[in-house]
Amino acid sequence: MLWFEQFDLRAAEMLPELDYVKDEPMSRHTSFRIGGPARRMVFPKTGEELSRVLRLAGECGAEVFLLGNGTNLLVADEGLDRVVVDTTKYLQKIELLEDGVTIRAEAGASLAAVAVFAWKNSLMGLEFAHGIPGSLGGAVVMNAGAYNGVMEQVVTRVTALMPDGVIRTLAAEELEFRYRHSVFSDCDAVVLSAELRLAPGDEAAIRAEMDNLMQRRRSSQPLEFPSAGSTFKRPVGHYAGVLIEKNGFKGVRVGGAEVSEKHAGFVINRGGATCADVLALMEQIRKTIWEKDGVEIEPEVKIIR
Repeated sequence: MLWFEQFDLRAAEMLPELDYVKDEPMSRHTSFRIGGPARRMVFPKTGEELSRVLRLAGECGAEVFLLGNGTNLLVADEGLDRVVVDTTKYLQKIELLEDGVTIRAEAGASLAAVAVFAWKNSLMGLEFAHGIPGSLGGAVVMNAGAYNGVMEQVVTRVTALMPDGVIRTLAAEELEFRYRHSVFSDCDAVVLSAELRLAPGDEAAIRAEMDNLMQRRRSSQPLEFPSAGSTFKRPVGHYAGVLIEKNGFKGVRVGGAEVSEKHAGFVINRGGATCADVLALMEQIRKTIWEKDGVEIEPEVKIIR
């Protein structure tokens, strides 16, 4: 019996209320609008149900992929022979704790929604996050940041389902934050929620700063096209977009994938782009910059096969 056939039978018996679908196109769940079907996609309603899904998948011999908002993903054209666990459908609770300055949010909440919640409670410190199109869980895992703000500046505690199946709450000093990295980058733990400590501020001033940063983002980034955000990490001592533009890649296409004319740091989907198109274009860029500038650039987009 194939793993997904076993998964279906056992889910019907053990998790009859489980919300899941079969052969779901990943292109519907990524900002790049690229990706073939996930063999099974599951939408857990609680952390406990998520834990049970992971246990069931392991017992069936299935690989698992945790999906947030899908904003930094490039998924294979042939799809994923895995159980994809989508945290964004139900795990979205956001609340203000009793101290009045700490927000607790579940992993599936969008970072933009958390930033708006902070603004509406006159709390400053998340203005930078308003335009980052990802989930809170993903933002914690990759220590997301923009405009001199990063998650490590505000995250105080993270609750996660650890690889041994135990739910633990980690303090800030245990999170190993650095550029686009956290302790969760290198293990199979699942972020369930995070606490963010902010500071009291003026509601109007917070909104003005959020609007200002969003306008800067709109004017400099190709938000009108599907993409996965910045395609490459910032190499030490350089900016990826500057190197890419210097080497004449603005507007260069492979199939439906194109280096944005507005910002060379973005590979965009001009229409009908495949994963293969994007990877071929990325390899052209990587190889040229290494040969011409002696700089090794690494993908910031997460490539899932």
